[in-house]
Amino acid sequence: MTIDSISLSQVKDAFHFIANRMVDSKDMLTQADQAIGDGDHGIGMARGFEAVNNMLEAKTLNNVEDVFFNTGTSLLASIGGASGAIFGSFFMGAGKALQGAEILNAAGYQKALEAGLAMVKKRGNASIGDKTMVDALEPAVDAANQYSGSSLEELAGLVAAASHEGMEKTKTFTAKIGKAKTLGERTLGHADPGAISITLIFEALKEYISSL
Repeated sequence: MTIDSISLSQVKDAFHFIANRMVDSKDMLTQADQAIGDGDHGIGMARGFEAVNNMLEAKTLNNVEDVFFNTGTSLLASIGGASGAIFGSFFMGAGKALQGAEILNAAGYQKALEAGLAMVKKRGNASIGDKTMVDALEPAVDAANQYSGSSLEELAGLVAAASHEGMEKTKTFTAKIGKAKTLGERTLGHADPGAISITLIFEALKEYISSL
């Protein structure tokens, strides 16, 4: 039997699961960023998702919109810099699209992803091929938009797979935005750390839903 939706309490549990995955990935993300950046991406993401874990425990969250939106504000406030702005914008934009939803279903996840991408592009001005998290996020949104079924579990799997494929493609790009831009061709062969992070988030959500 496939899973078509998850409840508010399950969404909170899912976000704890995602946050723990990101904290556990600190060293791997740090190494990825040391290859083409200043090496602080893993530290920032771990700090941000520790703040998300704390927020989930401390704050009254009345609906799924609240979970997404407050995750975004927590990341924005605690990561700092470009990553805080971009990942914060993604979750805040996604939250606004959910408009007080009491469950997360496939249609809601589709809307949330599309709105999150729109906020990221508005905030960061990145496009496919610039070697940023957009290279993993936009294919994930495209895959979501092409899905016409009602299974949240199936959709989450498609999103995670498309994101992973997009992240792997960043190894073939030279960076056009951010600090990595100054390294030019030395960024070839390395995946973008932001693309790795968004892929980890989508994969963790898929794993959580499939475990139910």
